Amino acid sequence: MKQEEHNICLLNDSFPPILDGVSNAVLNYAKIIEKRHGHSLVVTPNVPGADDSYGFPVVRYPSIDTRKLVGYVAGYPFSPEAAQAVRDEKIEVLHTHCPASSAVLARQLAESMNLPLVLTWHTKYDIDIANAVKSKLLQEGALQALLLNVNACDEIWTVSEGAGQNLKSIGYEGDYIVMPNGVDLPRERVPDELVREVTSGYDLPPDVPCYLFIGRLMWYKGIGIILDALDSLRHDDTDFRMVFVGDGYEGDEIRAYTEKLGLSDKVFFTGMLSGRDTLRAWYQRADLFLFPSTFDTNGLVVREAAASDTAAVIIEGSCAAEGVTDGRNGFFIDENAASLAAMLKELAKHPEAVRRVGAAAGDEIYISWEDAVAKAAERYGVVIDKFKRGDYGVHDPIKGSWMQSQGELMQILADIGTMRKSIVREASNRQQELDESMRSMRNKALTEIITAGYEAKESIKEVTDNISENARNLLEIFDRYL
Repeated sequence: MKQEEHNICLLNDSFPPILDGVSNAVLNYAKIIEKRHGHSLVVTPNVPGADDSYGFPVVRYPSIDTRKLVGYVAGYPFSPEAAQAVRDEKIEVLHTHCPASSAVLARQLAESMNLPLVLTWHTKYDIDIANAVKSKLLQEGALQALLLNVNACDEIWTVSEGAGQNLKSIGYEGDYIVMPNGVDLPRERVPDELVREVTSGYDLPPDVPCYLFIGRLMWYKGIGIILDALDSLRHDDTDFRMVFVGDGYEGDEIRAYTEKLGLSDKVFFTGMLSGRDTLRAWYQRADLFLFPSTFDTNGLVVREAAASDTAAVIIEGSCAAEGVTDGRNGFFIDENAASLAAMLKELAKHPEAVRRVGAAAGDEIYISWEDAVAKAAERYGVVIDKFKRGDYGVHDPIKGSWMQSQGELMQILADIGTMRKSIVREASNRQQELDESMRSMRNKALTEIITAGYEAKESIKEVTDNISENARNLLEIFDRYL
């Protein structure tokens, strides 16, 4: 029996060309819904230069470009044009993938159009907020604002059980449904020739275990555990190779720590790689994928590795460990370097067991985006039926104070943007003044030096003193403006 098709509006604060895990999820939802399950519409903040040439419509609402400050744009979710575009598409379900600006717009639409509203909780926003805001009071205020949006939704989905527990830990008291994300990579091998081509620039002996990490180079991903474990192996004369694929703003620190440990001859950093086949080649080349992270709520890279029949070493009880059985389709460790080192040392003695567990990972824990979105599409039908019956109750309306706070936030961001431009412009003017001053001083000094060549030593000393005075003046200018 063919599944019923529906018109779904997907909202998120990020979407290509801004790339992150959630924007990738929304893109896959939109493509697969449009292809197999009805019609999709994406609503997201405007990004200068965005190319929305997809097989589905994308509606952009106003934003402030704050990418140089935080890597994202700041959307202004009070857009009559965006609301009208959604009405024109005859949407049946609103599905927001972010509890911030997108959820505010989604709440307005749900209230005005009488539509059901679903929210997916993708990540540990409390940790993100704590990293960005140091004030405990502001952290609590930001989390309460997110919870207002969460509680206003009809149904909450989470990408894992761990993500759901994280949501509960910040005060959510309702129910949720686990709706895992899928994997972009197909479950098939790439040609061996491609693997050799992609990995040829690195010292990877075929008889030495090769370990892999793919993701952002951030300490909270457990990279410190990996490096300390590898240092332990080196001191035990256990040979290995380690490849880190990706980058991040803590990448320089991580590379420096690698050098400090004396691991640079065995640990390699490729930088950011985006080609799907290139990533598949690395997954296929690796003997084990190392992912000792307790931050991630889904651990999709573990499933990506499984697509190439590569098993992962993960923290017992982490979100990445959901659906994984130790010794069957993955390997569990405690969250410390000693546990990882002991596991790697033991597995190095049993390469056949490592390959067997990798094949089981491919068979048992891999999930494609096609399957993930099919599950979500089936649930959309349930949401529509429950909403029509009135099972969800009445939407919590958006209060004026919340709208005012959003407006104030946008004004602050606008002021930051204006201030930044003013600072850049002022710095440019000061730089021009400094350049002119330096040219003038250089020319004067050269003239005096040439003249001094024909004069007595006393004249040379006088010129030298003059140059020193000019240098002091130059330093005073730098002190004044820099």
